[in-house]
Amino acid sequence: MKKHIPNFITLLNLSAGLIACIYAFDDNIKMAFLWVCLGIFFDYWDGFLARALNVKSEIGLQLDSLADMVTSGVVPGLVIYKQLANIQENQELYNLTPETYYMAVVPYIGFIITLGAAYRLAKFNVDTRQTDSFIGLPTPGNALFILSLPMIVSTTHSESIISLLSNPYVLVVISLLSAYIMNAEIPLFSLKVNPKNLSKYTLQITFIILSAILLFVLKYLAVPVIIVVYILLSVIKNKTSKA
Repeated sequence: MKKHIPNFITLLNLSAGLIACIYAFDDNIKMAFLWVCLGIFFDYWDGFLARALNVKSEIGLQLDSLADMVTSGVVPGLVIYKQLANIQENQELYNLTPETYYMAVVPYIGFIITLGAAYRLAKFNVDTRQTDSFIGLPTPGNALFILSLPMIVSTTHSESIISLLSNPYVLVVISLLSAYIMNAEIPLFSLKVNPKNLSKYTLQITFIILSAILLFVLKYLAVPVIIVVYILLSVIKNKTSKA
């Protein structure tokens, strides 16, 4: 019985992703964001339980990636698509004419995030280098980054931030960078900490504390900041490492 527990948790992740898709279609980004967060929560615990119960399996590995494909791949791509499509509907911003009709295809660029996530998950399943750390930004981290953007727009009072994150060209660039950073050959440190030897995890503990402070102070704006800091710290760690 216990070998099925992690897979059941993985299916909960997939279920959360499907519900998030429905909310994203309805332009309810707040609920989509919450369900993606819940899916990522399940994604952490299925792996933890598989290791704790010593029931890791090939089926579990593949099922985990399939669930992540929806929760952390389809949903963020759909959210960017909806954002760009909503901007397109505003004639004052887009002003579509027969000469600029090609702009009608711009919203579909958001799905390059989904394509990048699919490639990243497939690569992760066969990459033996990513057992204790990551190479390229994990899809859950990327999903949180993407879904935090419309949440920032809906909660901030800064006109400059709203203008920046509502600009279709900025969203297109973010989509392209998102697909790239998930598959870039950039080693990222793992956030797993062994309580028995905390002295070895100074960087991880410092980052976790810093993230908590940023979340408390900046709210949704902290999410993309934390992701960027995570990548920068990893690059610095790689440059200063003896390995």
